[in-house]
Amino acid sequence: MAARTLANTHASSIASHIAQLLSTASAITSCLQTLNPQNPNPIPPTSTCPLSQFAPFLSPNLVIEVIKSQKNPNHGLFFFNWASNLNPNPNNYFHSHLCYVAITDLLLSHGLFSTASSLLQSHRRLSDFAVAKFIKAYGDRGDIREAIHWFHRAKKRESGRCFFSCNAILGVLVKANRIMLAKAIFDQIMKEGLVKPDVYTYTTMIRGYCKMGMIENAKNVFDEMGCKPNLITCNTMINGFCKKGLMESAMKIVDQMMETEDCMPDTVTYTTLIDGYCKRGELDEAMKRMDEMVSQNCEPNVLTYNAIIYGLCLNGKVDEAKRMMTRMRLNGLKDDVATHTCILKGLCVVGKLDDAARHLKEMVGLGMKPDAKAYGVVVNEYCKMGKADDAISLLKGMKSKGINPSVSSFNAVFRILVESGKPDRAALLLKQMNQLGCSPNCLSYSTVIDGLCRAKGRMHEVEEFVEEMRQTGHRLDASMYSWLVKGYCEDGNTDMAISVFHEMLDMGYVINLESFLAFVKELLPKQKIFEVEKLFEEMSRRYPGIDICKYRRILDEHQQSTEVQEGRLGCNGMDGRGYGG
Repeated sequence: MAARTLANTHASSIASHIAQLLSTASAITSCLQTLNPQNPNPIPPTSTCPLSQFAPFLSPNLVIEVIKSQKNPNHGLFFFNWASNLNPNPNNYFHSHLCYVAITDLLLSHGLFSTASSLLQSHRRLSDFAVAKFIKAYGDRGDIREAIHWFHRAKKRESGRCFFSCNAILGVLVKANRIMLAKAIFDQIMKEGLVKPDVYTYTTMIRGYCKMGMIENAKNVFDEMGCKPNLITCNTMINGFCKKGLMESAMKIVDQMMETEDCMPDTVTYTTLIDGYCKRGELDEAMKRMDEMVSQNCEPNVLTYNAIIYGLCLNGKVDEAKRMMTRMRLNGLKDDVATHTCILKGLCVVGKLDDAARHLKEMVGLGMKPDAKAYGVVVNEYCKMGKADDAISLLKGMKSKGINPSVSSFNAVFRILVESGKPDRAALLLKQMNQLGCSPNCLSYSTVIDGLCRAKGRMHEVEEFVEEMRQTGHRLDASMYSWLVKGYCEDGNTDMAISVFHEMLDMGYVINLESFLAFVKELLPKQKIFEVEKLFEEMSRRYPGIDICKYRRILDEHQQSTEVQEGRLGCNGMDGRGYGG
């Protein structure tokens, strides 16, 4: 009883202390609002500064709380500098390591790199740990070059012994998918032996290799770890195997985990396995893993159930998927948009498109907000069934509900419109895309331009789309250049066809055989054999690796055909003595 009373008293004292700290931090923040944050140095002298009233209460925890509360980094810096130079300093206050961490995080989060660097250098606090924060911050901004610069700076300062910076740069490079550069640095670390990699180092490399599909490299790092893998390491490796469909290899790691006491499989482990088996169509194995999961007192979560439901739906077992959703609810879990998107997919797989469209509407009635992915399932199915009007109607309805459609949904509609000979409607929808909340990508333009090039007399509209493409940063590829050449040829515009052919070669692309045939058939009858031969020779010279014989054959056959036709025309214009009539 006495012990319980003592514990309650202690808890009450802690709560009171926290409340007082938060209250003081709030008062300091209010005071800072009245000061000029553009001047990081407190003026007038600290003894007359409005903040002086708080000097007796300063502690590292209070300073950290104040800094973290600042939306304006200059307020935080002003306060930090004031607390660094207290006069008088009644409690002999000085900043702790975590105070420097807090102010560094605040400044870097607002992109004030030079300010943070100057501050730490002036206080002689630019340690390996601090530099690692700079590396990560630059990486988060996508500035890989500067992140690498700071890593080399740390290596020089610490004579290679920069553990935190090593881990930071590897994390940045893996996140940016620069795995080969990460590998080079990792290999150098291992070769130099100045830094001993920890479990985070190895896990980062394993994650990077798995992201890029380099599963053997990941396995080699895992097998050669110089320390014991933890749960995150094992789950990362299992995820890599499952994504490749290597379920046997994934299970070997699970078996190894089961033999330990401090690295037992968790919900993430089993969910990853279940998802892997479902995507391989092995539903029985997936269910076994779920039963095993429950027997190990490991509770399935929403992601676990969604993985099973997705697998059932992919195999057309929609009724079973719905029963699994009921089981999920009975276990106290709430189905989400992803759950119902799986059901939509299943309904489409079994050909129940009308039911899928109805289910999409019912989701709204359940208080859910279907996302672009959910709508996309139904839009794609409409397109597969050739129902372009329904697909377009759904896309336009999304905008009215505040949902921006995905570009893949638009591209599916463009494809079906072009294939059904309706390039006019495809072009109109392409022009409306931005208004409907989605920007076209290269495939969007490519599909519509292909359709317009096949329809005669539409090259002026094609030119407008090409110009729009270029203005938005998209580049034409070999297929698009080939369609342009063919389109201009079929419109009889040989000058533009020749011009685009030249541009295509300059950009490093080779025309396809179909468009080259159209080019030859259009230009030879117009006595432009010289232009054709010149472009053919230029293409042969620049790109000797192509199958030039096929292009030569097309040119020779049509050249001979043209000469025969010209000969016949000549004969028809002669009288019996060889003279014209």
